[in-house]
Amino acid sequence: MQTQTQYGYDSKIEGDTVVTRLDAALNWFRKNSMWPMPMGLACCAIELMGTGASRFDISRFGAEVMRFSPRQCDVMIVAGTVTYKMALAVKRIYDQMAEPKWVIAMGACASTGGMYRSYAVLQGVDQILPVDVYIAGCPPRPEALLDGLIKLQNKISREPLLKTLKKGRPLAA
Repeated sequence: MQTQTQYGYDSKIEGDTVVTRLDAALNWFRKNSMWPMPMGLACCAIELMGTGASRFDISRFGAEVMRFSPRQCDVMIVAGTVTYKMALAVKRIYDQMAEPKWVIAMGACASTGGMYRSYAVLQGVDQILPVDVYIAGCPPRPEALLDGLIKLQNKISREPLLKTLKKGRPLAA
């Protein structure tokens, strides 16, 4: 006779109580409801649009709502070549985003300037913005963007949220 071992949650012992840290709960909310700001500047924007379509379905990862208003976004996806002419606009839009905010550099051009070694192209968006995740490729496939999004979610889940707050400051601004 084989005995069956029960793993996981036992409602007879634990009841209807879930125990966690406040940091972990808030980070879980933040990582599963990211609102991307698509900053499509060149060819990579086509792959970014493909990621939002039904075949790759970015909504599976909680990033379905693409907004074009920086005040409603918390993840900027810089996809494509950042020229010096566009750099000021990219920086201004980033500054208008509310905290907490993250940046994904999608593609070789956004990460390092790509094949464009000229006076007109910024050699990486990290010269003007703090980049959290770099995605390689020219252009990177939608699967690579989804992988970068998962890496960003893992980074968000490890952030110490409450230690960074000042005493007396409310959680929601």
